[in-house]
Amino acid sequence: MNTDTDRIRPPDDAPQIRVIAMPADTNPNGDIFGGWLLSQMDQAAASAAYEAAQGRCVTVAVDAMVFHHPVYVGDVVSLYARVVRRGRTSVGVFVEAWRSPRERDAYEKVTEGIFTFVAIDEQKRPRVLPDA
Repeated sequence: MNTDTDRIRPPDDAPQIRVIAMPADTNPNGDIFGGWLLSQMDQAAASAAYEAAQGRCVTVAVDAMVFHHPVYVGDVVSLYARVVRRGRTSVGVFVEAWRSPRERDAYEKVTEGIFTFVAIDEQKRPRVLPDA
């Protein structure tokens, strides 16, 4: 896991999700709610996990969450996700969230974390991952 917060550009890969932080995403103090950002990260991780599992999977754990900087209303938030661990039925996905103010070409990593998913079958029981 790369935790270098001094990097000034996000990963070269296309983001899994890109979204604009809106006023409805704020807490009572007017700051972007951490739960909203966590939800966006879970969605990005779920997309990568679904591809790796070739089907339905569920979030079972979130590890090593680190919030480096806040997100502000109007920021473009880009979420990058990559599989970093494969088990028999589980997938670990590392997610980075980057903010960019809409009015300038600048980037700042705001948070990162590892999300663990378990592949499930039609009866919602764990199933073995397909070969990579």
